[in-house]
Amino acid sequence: MLGELSKGACTFHLVVPVINHGDGWTWTDAQVRATAQEHLNQALSGFRADGFAIDGEVGNPSPVDAVTDVLVREGADAFDLILVSTLPHAVSRWLRMDTPARIARATGIPVRHVEAPERVLGYGARPSAADEA
Repeated sequence: MLGELSKGACTFHLVVPVINHGDGWTWTDAQVRATAQEHLNQALSGFRADGFAIDGEVGNPSPVDAVTDVLVREGADAFDLILVSTLPHAVSRWLRMDTPARIARATGIPVRHVEAPERVLGYGARPSAADEA
C-alpha cells in the first residue's frame, strides 16, 4: 500500500503511541517509552530499507491524541493523508474504539485504514511482499 501512496514526491511520518503497560506486573514510564522507541526504530529501518522517505516519533498513548499532537506542532496542511495501521479486526482494541473514524473527525484529514493479516503473531511485525500482492 505504501508503494501506491508514494507515487511521486512523498514523505511519511510514523507515530508509535506509547502502550501504557509493560510485560510484567510492574513497569515504568521509561520502560514503556523505550519499548515504543525500539518498535519505532525497527519500523523506520524497515521502511527506509524499502526505499521510503520516512521519519517518526513516539507519541501519546491515545492514538487520536498522538496524531493531533503532530498536527498541532506541524500544521494540518503539512499532511495530505493519515494512514492508520491496526492489528487484525478480531483483536484490535483500536478498531473496537473506532480509532480511524475518530482520527478523521478530530483532524478533518482523509484517513486510510490498513489491517494486519490474521497470521501476524507479534507487535511490530511487517507483512511480507506476498501479503501485499
